[in-house]
Amino acid sequence: MPKLLIVDDEADVREFAKRFFAKRSIDVTTAAGGREALEIIGREKPDLVLLDVRMEGMTGVEVLRELRGKQDETRVIMVSGVNDEEIVNAAKGFGVRGFVHKPLVLEELEKIVLAELKK
Repeated sequence: MPKLLIVDDEADVREFAKRFFAKRSIDVTTAAGGREALEIIGREKPDLVLLDVRMEGMTGVEVLRELRGKQDETRVIMVSGVNDEEIVNAAKGFGVRGFVHKPLVLEELEKIVLAELKK
C-alpha cells in the first residue's frame, strides 16, 4: 500500500484529504507543521508528501531545503493558496514534483497524487 504524508497547518484540510485518500487504499499520515513532518519522513519514509507552502514556524520550502540537505529525495508536491513565483522557483530548485493550488480541486489532486504514486 502506498504511503502518503499530508502536511498542512489547517486541521480541516488535513483530515479532509486524509479521508479522501484513505478511501483510495492509500496509507495516509498527517502532520500539522514542518518539524513534525521531518520527523515522520525520517521514521516512516512516505512515498509522497503533500506539503503546504505557508505554515507557522517552518515553511514548506524550509522543509524541502532541510530534506535535500540530508540527501533525502522523498517526492514532494507543494500545496499553496498563493501564486508566488519566488516560492515556485525555490521549490523547483529543491526538486519538487509539482504544485497544487488551494482551494483544493479533488479531481486534480487525485490525478496528480495517483500519477506520482505509480512512478
